[in-house]
Amino acid sequence: MGNANEGSSMTHHEASRAAAPAAPPPTVRTVTQIDAARAGTVTREMEIVAQKEDRDPEFVREGVAAGRIAIPANIRHESLSPEGVGAGLRTKVNVNLGISGDLACEAEEWKKVDVALELGAEAIMDLSNSGKTAAFRRALIEKSPAMIGTVPMYDAIGYLEKPLIGITAADFLDVVRAHAEDGVDFVTIHAGMNRRVIESFRETGRLTNIVSRGGSLIFAWMEATGNENPFYEFYDEVLAILHEHDVTISLGDALRPGSTYDATDAAQIAELVEMGKLTKRAWDAGVQVMVEGPGHMALDEIAANTKLEKRLCHDAPFYVLGPLVTDIAPGYDHVTAAIGGAVAAASGADFLCYVTPAEHLRLPDAADVREGLVATKIAAHAADIAKGVPGARERDDRMSDARRRVAWDEMFDLALDPVRARSCFESAPPSTDGTCTMCGEMCAMRTVNNIMDGLTVDLGKA
Repeated sequence: MGNANEGSSMTHHEASRAAAPAAPPPTVRTVTQIDAARAGTVTREMEIVAQKEDRDPEFVREGVAAGRIAIPANIRHESLSPEGVGAGLRTKVNVNLGISGDLACEAEEWKKVDVALELGAEAIMDLSNSGKTAAFRRALIEKSPAMIGTVPMYDAIGYLEKPLIGITAADFLDVVRAHAEDGVDFVTIHAGMNRRVIESFRETGRLTNIVSRGGSLIFAWMEATGNENPFYEFYDEVLAILHEHDVTISLGDALRPGSTYDATDAAQIAELVEMGKLTKRAWDAGVQVMVEGPGHMALDEIAANTKLEKRLCHDAPFYVLGPLVTDIAPGYDHVTAAIGGAVAAASGADFLCYVTPAEHLRLPDAADVREGLVATKIAAHAADIAKGVPGARERDDRMSDARRRVAWDEMFDLALDPVRARSCFESAPPSTDGTCTMCGEMCAMRTVNNIMDGLTVDLGKA
């Protein structure tokens, strides 16, 4: 189909600009974290991040100024406990949740929120995609100390009450603005899939085509209207909205591989090249950046892809979904993603998006969220030990000391999931105090402790 504005006296670009409402004047502050960092100012958020990370505030400021670190912190998110994402910091973990058309149960989503906050997720992405989502999003922002992310594209049809084909570029900008004004800390914007990239996708072909939900919607819109990707064409306008509220842009990988077969193909790399250019443009506009990465990828490709992202995107923080290292484990994809996530983070990725056992099968429930989040936190923590992140090993050493002393309550408190650890232990009480039912009175810790205390150990039977 041809351009929807064909025959008009104005170009599509001019018409969209004319239709876009003027942004309201800023009411709080207009300086973003990266603006402040470049001006030599250590903000309150930088100080909090430095304290959490056992880093000097100047280390954080320099990282933010250079774009190596992002602190997603919308000026309207008053309940936020700021987190830093990037080089030299702990690997952060995101939980996806949100209302869908088939399972529109807000109460269940709040159970997921509670699990995410209980287990210490640093970020929650509200991916609600059915009906009017603003009320849930605003309540989530009001409640959550974790940073909140969204994909405005998901909300466009419900928010605007228009079919996809009837949405204009100006409409898309309105949705971005609405999310920014609500207090969202970072938004996924699929701006890298422009017409040049789509040409690579068409020429080279794929086994699983486009698996990104937002990417598929933009591709459908582009095909139906004949227009350029609106988030690419009007990228400067998007950045102006985000700068006003200090919203971090998470450059979405619309052409991420949805199978190991498609990993590191021409379409994925072509989009990554474009995202590198968009990263610099965002920094020039005073907007913080994260770059999103592949979903499915063979184990031996992960480290190279991480290094490639860092090179092409100028060391911007790297945010990966998984990667899932095999395609044949439905029901266990939290495991396939944790394996890939550990390798990615150890290789330099900064932010892991969790995957649950329900991936590829259904909307996850609260139990799935727990399983997926713990698996991803294990991956993140393992990577932090490998990377030598300050303080990463301290908790492990304390756990090992508690195990040596057979101090069960301390072990439970130090566990990533204390509830699961305690429940597992108490489900099968040992007959010998200070042991568990794995070894009983033959517990190695107990035996050696007794010997070291000068006691005689005799496990023989009369």
